[in-house]
Amino acid sequence: LTERDVDAELEAVRAHATLLRDTGAEVMVYGEVGHMPERALDVPLSARRPLDPSAFAAYGERLTRFADALKRDYGLGLAYHHHLMTVAETFPEVEAVMAATGPSVGLLLDTGHAAAGGFDYARLIGAFGPRINHIHLKDVRADVMADVRVRGLSFNEGVLAGMFTIPGDGSVDFGPVARFLADSDYSGWLLIEAEQDPAKAPPAPTVQRAFDFVTDRILKPAYGAPA
Repeated sequence: LTERDVDAELEAVRAHATLLRDTGAEVMVYGEVGHMPERALDVPLSARRPLDPSAFAAYGERLTRFADALKRDYGLGLAYHHHLMTVAETFPEVEAVMAATGPSVGLLLDTGHAAAGGFDYARLIGAFGPRINHIHLKDVRADVMADVRVRGLSFNEGVLAGMFTIPGDGSVDFGPVARFLADSDYSGWLLIEAEQDPAKAPPAPTVQRAFDFVTDRILKPAYGAPA
């Protein structure tokens, strides 16, 4: 939506939105891939193209109309995904998107992309808690993340180097997520993520460790009982 109109965007997502509706999904995750450099995940993180601050108002207006149409036509909420290499990587950029959009634009809280983007995800909870409608739980190895930026690596190179990991294996504090769940009426998904080299992190045992951590350190503190 940084580069095309609402009707074109709706047509582009029609098949996916239909699938989500027909399978009973409640939200559609939406990440802005417009305004990105060519081969964005394979160029240095420093090559990201920020959106001009003056463009957020018009962008937010289009995004709101898009979200309104998703709800009207498919019954889906929009979960806006802040993400490295996009126009919503830093906290001020996420703040600008939220300020420029209406309540139909929800926020996907991604613990890992917040840390990788240079800010504490708890700031998103404090500022936009009622608009959070989807959660990705991911950790960051701060030393690896810093090295990735110093060496001018790309997103994909950073993933293979291990900048991301499962909850509990990095530097992110997941206490604020547990408190958010305990104090709010959030009833959406908690999605465990850990983009890593599977040769270094075999998926099955890695996911089991992540599940155990989330159960013990997030779900039990939040709800007072095992998952």
